[in-house]
Amino acid sequence: MSKGKILVVDDDRLVLATLSYGLTQAGFEVIDADNGDDAILLAREHRPELALLDIRMEGLTGFDVAAYLREYLQTPFMFLSAFTDEATVAKVKELGAVAYLVKPLDISQIVPAVEAAFARAAAPEPVASPPAPPPTEFPTTLDPTAMAVGVLMHRYSLPRDEALARLMSLAAADGHSVPEQARRIVDAVELLARPGTR
Repeated sequence: MSKGKILVVDDDRLVLATLSYGLTQAGFEVIDADNGDDAILLAREHRPELALLDIRMEGLTGFDVAAYLREYLQTPFMFLSAFTDEATVAKVKELGAVAYLVKPLDISQIVPAVEAAFARAAAPEPVASPPAPPPTEFPTTLDPTAMAVGVLMHRYSLPRDEALARLMSLAAADGHSVPEQARRIVDAVELLARPGTR
């Protein structure tokens, strides 16, 4: 029995094949596309429950596909990208992705993130929804720790486990929890990304 239907989009055919195979082996029904135009057509036809999107592609980007999925199909999406620059991070937050995974990743790291996204989507809605956070705060669906690890990986050319260890070390040194330290790092990145701060 399928764990859920997922649309996987990446213009690198090897990455696409690897992701599709790994997610199928993990029990998901996979629909794949190697460009944004096909991705939208397939999403309209098959109505996936989640989309895993590469960001930078020829033609329609992952951001374009995400905006369409959010606006017209209300399909949750997550990004898989090698880029952690300030503009990319800001756009990921603006679109409301459920996760932002930074390449390189192997399928054993991606499957738990996908399973967590499906679990969140299946969770019953609370009777009284909390007020929406102000636009300057992280959407509750986006994990600041994962984003901070991605920033450290990019900034210091570290593998994921070493970047996480550095985040934990920084948190301990500053007397903060790991999520709090992660939020501070991402807030600093956003501050640097503001016009006039370069």
